[in-house]
Amino acid sequence: MRDPSQKRTRMSAAARREVIETAAAEVFAERGYHGASIDEICRRAGVTAPVLYDHFPSKLALHRRLLERTRDELLAVWREHLAGDDPPEVRIPRAIDGWAAYVQAHPYAPRMFFFETTGEPEIQAIHREVTAQGKAALGAIVGEQSGDAAVAAEMIAEVMRAGLAGLAIWWSEHPEVPREQIVETALNVLWVGLERLSRGETWTGRA
Repeated sequence: MRDPSQKRTRMSAAARREVIETAAAEVFAERGYHGASIDEICRRAGVTAPVLYDHFPSKLALHRRLLERTRDELLAVWREHLAGDDPPEVRIPRAIDGWAAYVQAHPYAPRMFFFETTGEPEIQAIHREVTAQGKAALGAIVGEQSGDAAVAAEMIAEVMRAGLAGLAIWWSEHPEVPREQIVETALNVLWVGLERLSRGETWTGRA
């Protein structure tokens, strides 16, 4: 029997919301949007459905929140690690490692954020909207750091984003691969090209 003199600690609303979001990310990643049930999310979060609906009005709102949160957190990683006065050969490896650290700490994010497979028009529209905002923001970050024109920076950012997204999904299927190897592979593919671009080397397709 619990000692009556011991006060039961009540979880704050913010902490409860965090638990719900963590559980929901797992369920959405494992089962997809349609396969994910509110009952299972509640069971994993240790809450009742009314408690969940106090925080999120619908499953769709919860899914959107997770997409937006992942987008914002990834952008924060890029802003933090690409900024500064260090040379590119320091900032870019630092940023790629920061990205890999995020993916490693959020193993369900790649399958939910980088890869939309529901076929549901409403879900696809939300996914396109959220990821498009992320692409534009990443292009702006790259442009600020590289000095490239807007269109060039956006294209470079998209090559980075798409390549790393594919690598993140692959890593989620091969979790035994160490983070260091993921970072090394990404740098060998991305940095070699970026470094040569920074020196003014370009491919023209002409002999």
